[in-house]
Amino acid sequence: MGVADEFDKRRIIQESVPGKQMTLAHIIASPVPELYERLGIEEKGAIGIATLTPCEAAIIAADIATKTSDVEIGFLDRFTGSLVIAGDVASVENAMLAINDTLEKLLGFTPAMITRT
Repeated sequence: MGVADEFDKRRIIQESVPGKQMTLAHIIASPVPELYERLGIEEKGAIGIATLTPCEAAIIAADIATKTSDVEIGFLDRFTGSLVIAGDVASVENAMLAINDTLEKLLGFTPAMITRT
């Protein structure tokens, strides 16, 4: 390697600057019992999955969900922005709608289309 090669090296710096958005909002209605077992949560009828950026918004989403619907927090990770909630189908759907609506109107988030399987 010559002196010229050393000066031609380029450094690339990657930086993540997330917007305020709900990137995934999905409801699993009537999941198979094995899914509950793998997640380590009690069978409730439905599972709601959300991912948010910035990651800390998952804490706010969990608060909204539990205050607006009869759901329980199955998993919450403030470092990845992941939230899993469980409850009956109607409660999980209401919670996901409330999360989307509140984050959009109160905090200026971009909402996600709520999908369902």
